[in-house]
Order: sequence, then structure tokens, then C-alpha cells
Amino acid sequence: MSGEEARAFSVTVVGSLIMCNDKERSDPIMCSMPIDDIRAELEGFADPQAAAFAQRFFKTGPGQYGEGDIFRGIRVPVLRRLAGKYRLLGLPDVERLLKSPFHEDRLVALFILVSIYSKGDKRTRHEAYSLYLNNTRWINNWDLVDSSAEHIVGPQVGDGNREILDELARSNSLWERRIAIMATFHTIRKREYDATLRVARILLQDSEDLIHKAVGWMLREIGKRDIEVEEKFLRSHYAKMPRTMLRYAIERFPEPVRQAYLKGTIPEAPED
Repeated sequence: MSGEEARAFSVTVVGSLIMCNDKERSDPIMCSMPIDDIRAELEGFADPQAAAFAQRFFKTGPGQYGEGDIFRGIRVPVLRRLAGKYRLLGLPDVERLLKSPFHEDRLVALFILVSIYSKGDKRTRHEAYSLYLNNTRWINNWDLVDSSAEHIVGPQVGDGNREILDELARSNSLWERRIAIMATFHTIRKREYDATLRVARILLQDSEDLIHKAVGWMLREIGKRDIEVEEKFLRSHYAKMPRTMLRYAIERFPEPVRQAYLKGTIPEAPED
């Protein structure tokens, strides 16, 4: 490191961790927590019996949506604790961990990335967001998407960067399409529904069951907050919806209304 570079950084040692503080940034660059340590801990928690169950649960067989994924067999609460312990892992190492062949390693990486994004300044958030979008091939199962898209892509959408949703929603990748709809949970929580409804329109005729479930779920979440908005959308589109999408969307409706939708007796409205 040159003298100029040395002056730009101060180093704080916390136990075995080294944190680099860049004077031009408001947040520490979490630069040298050893990635080998977290890998070793993950290996230590491995449970072959639990791994075998997870392989079946997450549909990793030939032709299934999670084909080829490998599990260590570690429960999510343990992974969250590890993510908290290693929350100072730097972005380059988070990316390395995200590219692991092991599902749990990728989930821990995403938990850490969500934490970095949520606590970072504008520059750090942009870096975390870019890392996420550049590595969607590794965010390749529903739990990986659902635990991260809302928290990393969602805020960007809320800040007006909605073009990315259209791009993701029209992707050939099942997981990028799920990222598009799940990211809008962020705006739903703020009672802003336009992004969700726009993505839902794009995905109405999607062929994948996991997309049907996700879209129906997000429509149901809108209905929890504003039933009129959900019903207006449904009246325009329910007759063309895949059955699973509709069932998820109307799950909380009064039974007579739910049955009317399922039987197709609700009067249709012009497309919105």
C-alpha cells in the first residue's frame, strides 16, 4: 500500500477481525474477515440426514426446478446466526460465498448481503445491489429469492428504478422472474401497489407454478391492505389466471366470494 493509500484508511482490529475505515466513506469497508472461517463453520454444522430431506423438499431431482442443487443440511436459524456473526464479511468474499455449490452457503451470503445493504450508505447499497443483479444465476431457489429480493431490489424499485422489474419479469430465468415479483413486496409494505400490478400483468400467463404462487401471494398481500385494489385487478384478469395464482390471491376471501371466483361467476371488468 502506498503512503497515499495508507493515509486514506485506518484499521481497527476487533478480535480476529480487521475493519478498514475509508475516510471518504461513512461506513467501514468490511475487508478481511476470513471467508475460510465461515466455510469451516458451515462444514461443521452439516447433517447428511437433513441434507437428504432438503434435497427432496427443494426439488433437486432431474427436471425439477432445483435440479443439481447441493445441501449441507443446516437449519435456517443456524444460518441466520452465522450471518450475524460474519456480518462484517466484505463484498468480494460475500460474492465468493454466493457462488458456492452449497445452498446454505448461498443463503448465508444473501443474509449478509441484505445486512450490508440495509446498513450501508448510498455507495455501499449500490455496490450490494449491483453484486446481487450480477449474480442472479446463484440465487436459484425460492427461499434464496424470497429472503433477499424484497430487501435489495425492492428499495431500488421504490427509488424509481422500475425498469429493472420489467427486464427481470420478462427474463427466461424462472428465478429472475420470481425476483421481479417478490421485490415488489417492499413497495406493498409501503402501500404502493403499481409496481406489483404491473409485474403481475406481465406474469399472468407464465408457465411456472412457482411464479403462479408468488404472484398470487403478492396480490393477496395487496388485498390485506386494500381489498378494493386487489379485487379491481382480479375482476379484470381472474378469468385468464392460472388456477394456482387465483387460489393464492383469494385465499383470505369470504368463502362465498372465493367460490364465486373459482366458479367464474364474478362479473368481469374491462382490463385495467
